[in-house]
Amino acid sequence: MIGVMSEHALVQRWREVLALHARTACELDRELHHYGLGASDFEVLDILTEGSPDDGCSFRVQELADRVHLSQSALSRLVGRLEKEGLVTRGICAEDRRGVRVAITDAGRTRHAFARPVQRAVLERMLGQDEPAVLDR
Repeated sequence: MIGVMSEHALVQRWREVLALHARTACELDRELHHYGLGASDFEVLDILTEGSPDDGCSFRVQELADRVHLSQSALSRLVGRLEKEGLVTRGICAEDRRGVRVAITDAGRTRHAFARPVQRAVLERMLGQDEPAVLDR
């Protein structure tokens, strides 16, 4: 089997990926704290700002959960916090009345705009060309 990694190398690579993720997530949380956000909070706002203006930049809760890699209940709690802060709104999904859509508010856009350069700088620092050799394999 040419090109197949040994079991030890495969496990080691996995651990390196986990360590890089953990270091990056901690750094994001530390830097975004100054804006009253955590890494997952920012990720939700970031995804909502990328939404189509045709749909009011809103997403179903399940769509968000899939994109931010949180359980639906964890995302619901996160969205509840963002809603209390006036950064997002929740509403009934027009295409399925059982569903809930989340949309970013003007205050959410403003907070995102202030925090975005900091988040991107952390990503560049942590995942830029020099650091993640683990991901280049």
